[in-house]
Parts: sequence; structure tokens; C-alpha cells
Amino acid sequence: MKYLYSLLFIQVLFFAGTSAYAQSGKIKGTVKDAQGQVLPGATILVEDNRTGTSSDASGNFEITIKPGQYRLAVSMVGFETIYSDVTVTDGEVTVVDAPLTESKNVLQQVEIIGRKEQSYKNTSSFVGSKTELNSKDLPQSVSFITKELISDQGQMRVGEVVKNMSGVNQFTFYDDITIRGFRINGQSNTQLLNGLRTSSGFWKQPLANYLERVEVLKGPSSALFGNASPGGVLNRVTKKPLDYNRKSLDFSFGSFNTFRALADFTGPMNTERTLLYRLNIGYEDANSFRELQFDKNLVIAPSVSFLPTEKTRLNFDIIYNQSNSRLDRGQAVNTNDLYSTPTSRALSSANDYLNENTYNISASLNHYFTEKLSVTLAYLKTGYNEDLLEHRSANGYAVDGDSAIIEDKVAMQVFQRKRRRYIDNVSVFFNYAATTGALEHKMLVGYDYSQDQVPTGGSQLTASGYRNAANNGFIATYNPAKKSNYLLDKDGNPVPNAAHFNLSDPIGSQLLKDISKYFFTPRSFDPTFYELHGIYAQDLIKLGKFQALLGFRYEKYIDKENYLKATEKKVRQEAFLPRVGLVYELLPQINLYGTYVEGYNPQTASSISNPNAGGPFDPLMSNMFEAGAKSEWFNKQLAVTVGVYRIEQKNTLYNASDATNPDLLRQVGKELSKGIEFDAVGHITPNWSILATYSHNVAHITESPVEAEVGRQKPNAPKNTASIWTRYSISHGAFEGLGFGLGSNYIDERVLSINANQTVPSYILVDAGLYYTVNKVRVQFNMNNIFDKTYWVGGYDYVRLFPGKPRNFLVTIGYTF
Repeated sequence: MKYLYSLLFIQVLFFAGTSAYAQSGKIKGTVKDAQGQVLPGATILVEDNRTGTSSDASGNFEITIKPGQYRLAVSMVGFETIYSDVTVTDGEVTVVDAPLTESKNVLQQVEIIGRKEQSYKNTSSFVGSKTELNSKDLPQSVSFITKELISDQGQMRVGEVVKNMSGVNQFTFYDDITIRGFRINGQSNTQLLNGLRTSSGFWKQPLANYLERVEVLKGPSSALFGNASPGGVLNRVTKKPLDYNRKSLDFSFGSFNTFRALADFTGPMNTERTLLYRLNIGYEDANSFRELQFDKNLVIAPSVSFLPTEKTRLNFDIIYNQSNSRLDRGQAVNTNDLYSTPTSRALSSANDYLNENTYNISASLNHYFTEKLSVTLAYLKTGYNEDLLEHRSANGYAVDGDSAIIEDKVAMQVFQRKRRRYIDNVSVFFNYAATTGALEHKMLVGYDYSQDQVPTGGSQLTASGYRNAANNGFIATYNPAKKSNYLLDKDGNPVPNAAHFNLSDPIGSQLLKDISKYFFTPRSFDPTFYELHGIYAQDLIKLGKFQALLGFRYEKYIDKENYLKATEKKVRQEAFLPRVGLVYELLPQINLYGTYVEGYNPQTASSISNPNAGGPFDPLMSNMFEAGAKSEWFNKQLAVTVGVYRIEQKNTLYNASDATNPDLLRQVGKELSKGIEFDAVGHITPNWSILATYSHNVAHITESPVEAEVGRQKPNAPKNTASIWTRYSISHGAFEGLGFGLGSNYIDERVLSINANQTVPSYILVDAGLYYTVNKVRVQFNMNNIFDKTYWVGGYDYVRLFPGKPRNFLVTIGYTF
């Protein structure tokens, strides 16, 4: 393998050397506003070339490029984009004037026609206020991961890139993370897609090639989006059509027989640039370092924008994901020895499968009645279908005739399951800008409707436990006091319904299984239906250096208990959720902020997607105080945020560890999460990008019926995390086009479960990247976990551990045209 790396490096240096003799010219200019004031931080992009830069503190920019005809796009948030056709001559400088005029219609513009920034830094967002707002002016912490960072790190899963956000880390290697110590996952209807509530299948993370960025609004966000985790809400923002032509193809191959092909096409569909399109396609065929595991994924994501007038914009998006794989339930070890089995050990069988299909269809309309008044109407429909066969642990070890644990054998169970799920969301809100005396207002009033339905037919066949004495069925648990009720082997041990997994003979345990020999019992996933109605309002008030964000949401939750049965009845819950935030401009580059928000989350069988969880349960109630500072440095190219917070939540659910019902949950009293976070992301120079984060989080149980749990750190919530990633690109000289990336992340020790005193150790990982761009071709080499560290991203217990990847590499060849 080391010879492969050496050969690749030699080839890169060869390409770099030959490029030194390429002819080149320069484009120079100054970006100013209509009054002649210079504008630092504007984006200057050479279309069809992926070359770009930013204006410096004096508004100046310079681009070195090969001779030819080019189209230059100059843009900045809050200003209209301008275009210039330029001719570059070898050895000469072409001067371009770039006067920008303020945009009259800035609300929602970025989300509709696409983000043109090509940086780790994301200047503005909608997730915190549902209006286009500079992140520095939002009185709440938000973390961003842009497509540029995703590409540079060679990662294609949301769970893989959240390490770049302070206070965010994986809970398992499913679509499952924690934010400030509170867990959210893809199965709960609390994640967002373009600001609308959605869900996924939880088990597998789709490719991220269709995403513009991933953002996390920290703390309770119920005042805007309804019920959500108190730690924060994760929003996936999809790539939108751009008003200039750009096409790219990327092919990747690497460790674990990974092959990936990605395509991204965008541009206008007519000469007036009123009809725009974007098409993202992703295909992946990959094995895993985990035994028997594989992933075959197909993502098709078309998007169309129609801009008939300057006042009206319509967007239509489809995301279709087809996934064929096996479900990996994690690594099992011998009782309390983490290193007794290799991290590659999986408990699956060769005939297991997981087939998932997910689609998201959305449409959004933005219209300006006047320069001050606009309306946004959006709809999102999510559909999910699951077809599963799996051999998995029964969450414990095998037992002998005296009920003593057999350390090298894991008790097994078999699931065969089919189920579907549908989610519909409608959102409408009005933005109005007004001035009353010295006060400037950005007011918003809106209504949301969401419904979540699991239709009839969802069901599962379960084979578990031990065979009865007649060998015509099984008993869920073994009771040594009633041995005569069980089928016993020659050694007097109970015979399992599904053979135990022998950790000492993994190959024999992973063979094809004859599932016709199991005794199954059917289990129904009862149909469920719930709906949410939300009315909300907010006012962003500005007075000199002060800004105040005042808002509230009234939410009504209706669950149809015993849905479609004769005993069906409606369960209703209501909540009033205030939000108060304040921003003060201490210096032109530094804002201080403080906020108080409240959160709410119903916990019925429908809303937690678990009809067998027990209950009824009281709803989650939470509140957060947060204060901090946000600043921009190096000509507004580097954003730095420091925040401290305190979050309290009541009525959290945890697994009850009931052997007869593994889905049974129980409620604890209160939890408290408090800590400090630091984020720095952006450019130090146009060629030097950096991201650095740190988080100290104490998230523990403060009240519980079980006294021993009080004071215990929450599961998979590390007290300390840190990360850094930096990339430097050479723009002149013999090595022009060559770039280097280097990063590291640290995760502290974690508790796995409040029911067991089991932990996984802290770890530090080091990753690197090497890049070379010549003309329209880009070659990229990523090496992850360079020092081959053994680590775990999370887990439930020592029978269900989720190990991280060993040392691995990925080579990507990209072509832009």
C-alpha cells in the first residue's frame, strides 16, 4: 500500500512541475457599492472554471488564470450579482470594474437560487429566524458544514462531518447524533430539510452529494419549528439551481472496495435566466471494514427554479434515495473486555438484507407584494419504505442451564420486517419590513401544519428466546427454576431458537441460515397518525447598535390513539413557547448576544415512532439560557463564535432494560446540560482555509426515581470535544494548483448507558488530504485515521458497540466543465 501512496505523490509532483510552464494572465479589480464605498468579502467567481477569490479589506481582488474568454460573476449577500465578459491575454492584466447595487428583495433569495459562496464559511442563514440574516446578527449559536468542507475531507455522510461542529458528535453510526448531550436521530420527525420537518429510515445515512450545507441551530428551536430536541435541530440544505452553467463529474475509489460516482449539473434553461435547473446524481458501491457489511446507494436529486419576475420565485425539488445493504447492529465483546474481539466483528448472517427507499418531494413559492412585504409558501412530502431481514443480538449473552453467562457466546434473535411511513408538511409565513421612528423591524408571522402517518400492514416476524420442551415454539426468556419447560441439549443447557453467535468461531456463525427452521411469532406495528398545528410570530427589532429578537409559538398536537381501531380517540396537547434574544454591536467586527428559549416535544407512541414503548408519557419540556460573542476577522472571511449555555429538560425517556419487551421505555425526572463552545471557520487568506472547534459539556441527570442515576453523565455525551481542519492551496509558481489539508479531532470518554456502568475511551484521530488542480481536472487524495487508532463512535452497551473506521484512503478524480 505504501508504494501506491508514493506513486500517487510522484504523479502529483509531475503534474505540478509540467504546469509551471503554462501561460497565464491576470484579472484585477475593485468591488464597490453604489456610493463608491469599497466592499471587502465579496465573492468573485470565474464561471465554468471553479476559480474564484474574495475581495480584500480595500475591496481589491486578483485572479491568475490562463489566457481565454471568461465570464466573471461578482456577488455579495445583500447585493445584486453582476456579470462581466472578460478577455485574458498572456502576460497582461485585465482590469474589471465591479460596482454592486443593493438588492431590494433579499429575503429567501439565497435558498431559492442557490449559494454562490465557495468557502467553509457560510455568511447568512435562514434556520435561525426564517429570514435571511447574517449569522453574526442571530442571538443563538449556529454551526455550519458547507459542501466545500465536505468535499475537501472526502466525507459523504452527515454523521462523518458533524465532528467539525462544536458540541455535536455521533451516538451510533446510524443517522443518529447528540447535540449538547441530547440525542436526535433520523427516525424522529424532528430533523429539518430546507427548514421543513422530515425523517429518514434511521439505519443508513444517505449520500450527502446533493447538500449545499448541513447546519445545526443550537438549543431548543420549538419557537420556530415546533417540537424538537433541546440540544438543537439539524437542518439539511439542498443545492439549488445557479444562474450560470456549471457541470462536474467526480469518481472516487478507495479502502473497503469503495467506488463512488457523483454528478452535479446546473445552469439556466433559457436565455432570460428565469428558468434554472440543477441535477445531482450519486452512486455508491462499497463494502466495509465491518464483516459482511456493504452499501449500494443511488441518489437522484433534480431541482428546478422558476423566476418569472423579480417579485416571484418558485422552486421544485425531488430527492430519491435507494439503498441496498445489511443492517449492522454493532460489535460484541467478551463481557467487559473491549479489546477481546476485533472491531471488524459483526453478528450478521450472509442472507441478511436491508432494502430502503426514501423520497422527498418539495415545492416552495416566494412572492413580494411590495418591497417590504413578502410571503413564502412551502410543502414537503416524505415517503419511506423498509424491507428487512436481520440476525442480531438479543442485547445480552447466552446462558447455560444454571443461567450463568457464557462469555464467548451472544444470544441472538431474528427479525423479518416490512413497514412504511409518510410525512406531510405545509408552511406559510409573511415577512414585513417596517420603520417606526428610530426602530427598524423585520416582522414574521406564520403557520405550520405537519402530519405523520404509519399505515396498516407494518409488521415483523420475530424469532428469539429458547425452544420449549415440545420443540414447537419458544419462550422469550430462560428461567432455570423451570428447566422442564425448555428443550435442553446434552449438557443440560437450553437450546436457543436462533443459534447463539460464537465469538470464538465467527466464520461458522456468519454462514447462511435456514430461517424456515426458526419459530417465529408475528408482531404488528400498529398504524399511527398524529398532526401538529403551529402559529408563530417574531419581530427582529434594530435600534442603533442593539438588535432584539422577540417571538413565540403556539402549538397544538393531536395524536389519534389506537388509530383505525374501534377504540380510536384523540389525545391533545398544547404548548406556548416564548423566545427572547438580544444582540449588541460592541465593535464593528464583534457582536455580543444573549437568548432565552423554551422547547416542547410530545412523547406519545406515535410521536416517538414506537407503539411498544409503554406510556402514556408526559411531554418533554425544556428551556435554555445562552450568551456569547460572534465576530468576523480577516476582511470578514473568518467567523468566530464563543458561547456559554445552560439547558434543562424534564421527562426524558430511556430504555427500561426489560427482557420481555426490549422497546419498553421509562421516564426520568430532570436533566441538565451546561457548557462552553468555540467555533472558528473561514479563510485566513484567500488560499488558507481553517476550521477549529472546542466544546466542554456537562450533561447529567439531576432528578430520577433511580437514585444511582443522579449525577451520571448522559449516554454518549463526551465532556470535551475538539477538532481542527486546515487547507492551504498554492496559487503561484511551479507548484500552482497544489493543495494540502490536515486535521484532527478529539472525543472524550463516554458513558454508554444509564443502566450499566460501561464506557468507551477517549480518542484522537488525524486525517490529511492532498489536492491538485490543473485546468478543469482535480485530483484528490484523502487519508483518514492516519495512525490507525482503534476507537468507538458510540454504543448502547458492550454487546452493541459502534467502532470507527481504521486507517483508510480515498482517491477522487473530478472534472468540471
